[in-house]
Amino acid sequence: MKKLLSLMAFAAVLAFFSCEKETPVDPTDNLNELTGDLSTRTLTKDKKWLLKGQVFVRSGQVLTIEPGTVILGDKRTRATLIIDKGGKIEANGTLAEPIVFTSSLEEGLRDRGDWGGLVILGNANVNQPSPAIEGITPAVIYGTQNSTANDNESSGTLRYVRVEFAGIELTPNNETNSITMGGVGRGTVMEYCQVSYGGDDGFEWFGGTVNGKYFISLASWDDDFDVDYGWSGNLQYGLGIRYPSFADQSQSNGIETDNGPNDNDVQPYTDGVFSNMTLIGPIASGTSNSVANNAYAADFRRRTGLSVFNSVFAGFRFGIRFNQASVLAQYQNGVGVLANNIMIAPATPFSAGSGVQVADVEAYWTDASRSNTTVTGAVDAAVYSTAGLNVDWFYGSRLADQYPATPNFTVTSGTAATGASFAHPKFGETTRTDFFNKMVTHRGAFGATDWTDGWAEFNPVNKAY
Repeated sequence: MKKLLSLMAFAAVLAFFSCEKETPVDPTDNLNELTGDLSTRTLTKDKKWLLKGQVFVRSGQVLTIEPGTVILGDKRTRATLIIDKGGKIEANGTLAEPIVFTSSLEEGLRDRGDWGGLVILGNANVNQPSPAIEGITPAVIYGTQNSTANDNESSGTLRYVRVEFAGIELTPNNETNSITMGGVGRGTVMEYCQVSYGGDDGFEWFGGTVNGKYFISLASWDDDFDVDYGWSGNLQYGLGIRYPSFADQSQSNGIETDNGPNDNDVQPYTDGVFSNMTLIGPIASGTSNSVANNAYAADFRRRTGLSVFNSVFAGFRFGIRFNQASVLAQYQNGVGVLANNIMIAPATPFSAGSGVQVADVEAYWTDASRSNTTVTGAVDAAVYSTAGLNVDWFYGSRLADQYPATPNFTVTSGTAATGASFAHPKFGETTRTDFFNKMVTHRGAFGATDWTDGWAEFNPVNKAY
């Protein structure tokens, strides 16, 4: 009898554990939920945090996040973190302990657009009246039209921060970006920020004056770096990597930049400065995309005057496009400048929109005074090695739509290892003279040091948090 009871008890235990194993685990159980309007508080790394719905940090409140903290975005409620005008986020991670915003789904199940992403709003200069971030209801307005009074405002700090699988559709055809900046002032610190597998753009600036260094956009659905509404800040060291097998229906680009939603002559112009960018397109070999909507290395639209210096565009079917006659005029008049850049092996280097001739775009790029370089030929290892780019990671694993855990981006030889110049008067302007590292000699985002080491993540789909 005792033996029978023992066997029955053992069977019951086995059945219990069998049922436990078969019952799916909800990864959002037993998490600390963040909802609604947050009062000033600190998120600690010893707990896991779950954003549910639209979560706001309103004016006068400060959200502080400890290094090493993981914050999950709930897919079911389209979670989005919004730093409202006058609010602050102090997310000061470290090389060893970055702060991570990611999907609430388990490893292996995550995908772009799992949650809403990070929206930061401020009162700095914009060229539109009362602009609002799409998809956020009720509407949140940002920026101050045509006024520099708040340009030095701070919305806090993002340092060693990753934002993964954001960009959910909040309302029909209205997706958030991984990191959206609306009217953010230059007192805000943004360094070592990575966005990955976003459902719309990687980084998008809507006006403002905020600066940034060491930005990574990995596998974004739409554009990697999108600039609008009179942004006048600076960015040095940016890496964009297109995913080979998807793109947005509106066409996806390494850089997309507009002055406004139309071609009207509104000021301040979008005249920010990018320097030392490396934009790697979807073409692993040859001249053709696997997805036609993967388009331009850089698309200049609607009276924009964004400047790009000392940068490398590689692996795109199309190089640069000036999309309206107003764009060509902005660059011919010096509002925007493209200089000391390298374009590697585009099938179509130059494109033109309404009122512009392709020959005009080519003449601007190839003018000897601007020292731009175009490397011709199909994309292959030899073309890349001429530029000095290490593309061992680009071939092989990436052809299977995967990325290695530790790619090597260092550049120690070839045309990209030299040729940078900071002599243009734009670098001497008041808001730029002390920002850029002008001792850099390499073009593109990397020299002998790979600044992604230690904190960036190139396989977040399978990362265990």
